[in-house]
Amino acid sequence: MKVPASVQRRLLDLNKVDTTLVRLSHRRKNLPEHAEVLRIQAQLATIDDELTAAETAVADGELEQRRAEQELEPVRERRRRDQARIDKGDVDAKALRGLVDEVAHLDRRIGELEDAELEAMERLEEVTALRDEVAARHGRLDAELKAAVAARTKVAQAIDTEAKEQLAVRGVIVQDLPQDLFALYEKVRQHSGSGAAALVARRCEGCGLEANASDLRAYAAAASDDVIRCAECGRILVRTAESGL
Repeated sequence: MKVPASVQRRLLDLNKVDTTLVRLSHRRKNLPEHAEVLRIQAQLATIDDELTAAETAVADGELEQRRAEQELEPVRERRRRDQARIDKGDVDAKALRGLVDEVAHLDRRIGELEDAELEAMERLEEVTALRDEVAARHGRLDAELKAAVAARTKVAQAIDTEAKEQLAVRGVIVQDLPQDLFALYEKVRQHSGSGAAALVARRCEGCGLEANASDLRAYAAAASDDVIRCAECGRILVRTAESGL
């Protein structure tokens, strides 16, 4: 293939752009900011479970307290009725003794129920405090997640902008290249990761190997517009003033 040396050197510009695009793509897929988002999301998933459990405990505590109140009120009401009958004094002695015994029993029952209600209130206070603490942690993590997502988006957008600019540059370079040369470059790039490399100080900058004497003679003997390939890696080898030929 015959291509002017100046056009061949454009392959180095194209290769530089493609190397940049690969670097940007790798960076885009491995953002530290994305890892931070995943870390916070994992913590939030755990906190979500804790918060659900805490909210369930609060709901159970509220139900327990309501039941304690509901059990206590009828007993108090019955005690008030019995005490009112005793105070009124219109019952016979036998009935009075029965009322007095029942009031004493109700007093003991009220004491038991009040203790149970107090315990329910204390448990509710404890689980409510825990729920509030978990909710506060959840809120802080949620804020951290929003900030992390915003940071990731900012970095990703910057990378996308740079990639878009590089693609525009690539398009201009490709327009300057003969179709058959570009097709060869793409074929080599798909196989080797890069399509072209400079020959600098007798060494291919693509594979990093120094050419042997036989290959160097072949490179030197080739016309300046001959498209040559690295004998070691197959990349299009672009000769420059620093090639050492």
